[in-house]
Amino acid sequence: MSDEPDNLVLVFLRRIDAKVDALAFEVRELKDRVSAVELGLAAVRREIAGLAEADARLQISFDRMRDDIGRIQRRLDLHEEPAV
Repeated sequence: MSDEPDNLVLVFLRRIDAKVDALAFEVRELKDRVSAVELGLAAVRREIAGLAEADARLQISFDRMRDDIGRIQRRLDLHEEPAV
């Protein structure tokens, strides 16, 4: 009879060990997936930064063209008077 409880304990320990191994595998898999998401997010952030830079460059070009048009209008006396 003393043999039976030891075997029962070993059976439960083996089951627990198997479950812990399965959980460890799943945690490793989740870490890999989170890392992939973080890499994707970093790529999106780089893309957004590139778009912001392009937007800033376009804004500078737009401002220069607006200044040029204003200067041309003043030279040709085409500028409108501000509304009161």
